[in-house]
Amino acid sequence: MVLTAKQREELNSAVLDYLQASGYKAAFEEFKKEAGAEIDSKKAGLLEKKWTSVIRLQKKVLELEGKVAAMEEELASHGGGAGKRGKEDALPRAPEKYTLTGHRNSVNAVRFHPIFSLVVSASEDATVKIWDYDSGEFERTLKGHTNAVQDLDFDKTGNLLATCSADLTIKLWDFQTYECVKTLHGHDHNISCVRFTPSGDHIVSSSRDKTIKVWETSTGYCIKTIAGHEDWVRKIAISPEATMLFSCSNDQTVRVWNMSKGECTHVLRDHAHVVECVALAPPHVVFPFNSTETSSTKDDTKTTISNNNNLSSTKGYLASGSRDKTIKIWDLSTGKCVATYIAHDNWVRSVVFHPSGKYLMSCSDDKTIRIWDLMQGRAVKTITEAHPHFISCLDFCNNNPHVATGSVDDSVKIWKCN
Repeated sequence: MVLTAKQREELNSAVLDYLQASGYKAAFEEFKKEAGAEIDSKKAGLLEKKWTSVIRLQKKVLELEGKVAAMEEELASHGGGAGKRGKEDALPRAPEKYTLTGHRNSVNAVRFHPIFSLVVSASEDATVKIWDYDSGEFERTLKGHTNAVQDLDFDKTGNLLATCSADLTIKLWDFQTYECVKTLHGHDHNISCVRFTPSGDHIVSSSRDKTIKVWETSTGYCIKTIAGHEDWVRKIAISPEATMLFSCSNDQTVRVWNMSKGECTHVLRDHAHVVECVALAPPHVVFPFNSTETSSTKDDTKTTISNNNNLSSTKGYLASGSRDKTIKIWDLSTGKCVATYIAHDNWVRSVVFHPSGKYLMSCSDDKTIRIWDLMQGRAVKTITEAHPHFISCLDFCNNNPHVATGSVDDSVKIWKCN
């Protein structure tokens, strides 16, 4: 690159100014003598300013190149892009549709209403907030808990909302009057998860007291306590027939339970840290598992497929996300880990299967949302910097394809899918 005489003069002056400001006296005198340069006081600090500008531009270029590569990869993965995907295959896209603010502390859970265009959020600020995700408008706040609200769930009708809290209670809310109709007591420590059974007749909760409890919705009575984990039970999932229960824990295991007997049928051990979340795959999900062990690497994603002689599981599959930064897929027929997805750079906080059965969505403390193509066994889309802080929760709306995420930045974001 050839500099003009004026550019060379400005550069020499800037270098001379830098040498003097940095105290390089010998170099200053020698350079001044050899280059015949003089310091221009109007351009003091010019070299440092130019240098920092170049660094910023380089970083921006790298970010844009990464986004372009991700978009090209997504187009290639879907044979021509999002335009060829049907509504049933819709995936979230950046930028977010809305950023919902109002909580005064971290958002721990988000859940879409099964019928109406509403999403609810639970927060460390001890409140539950209701939002209209179509308009982005705030609707109302539910107050009643006296400590962080850790999780929430709707029954199948959407008429009842269950919330659980670090105040050791579960509350049932009439979602038509927005009044608390029952408060359930029984756990001895922070309650981290609450789920309705598919029928809505029972509620299942998990706690830092190492137990899982089953409650009767109509009476609020605890009818069963399930013990077996050696540490905090983080999250639970329930099979569609409510015959099986799945739980994950700080003890680094995932457990499978016979719901009616309260007995553990499998202990799934392969994670190397706390298991934060579990999700049961829909019945129609299909994985490309075969009888050989393979490893597929693409960019920063890696999937390891383990030995499995069955092309499909007779009891289904379960996904788990962990603080070891991995997502694992488990064959519930054998209790074996059949795949490990590696791409996140920090704790995996939530995993959700796409209703089409083709994808798995995950969010992490690395501030990303990743979409995994289950047939390809790799992340085909990544939304980077989805939140400015850790992403703690994720939910998918089946009725009107949207994704909601909650974060330690106190906000909820709504992502439109296409």
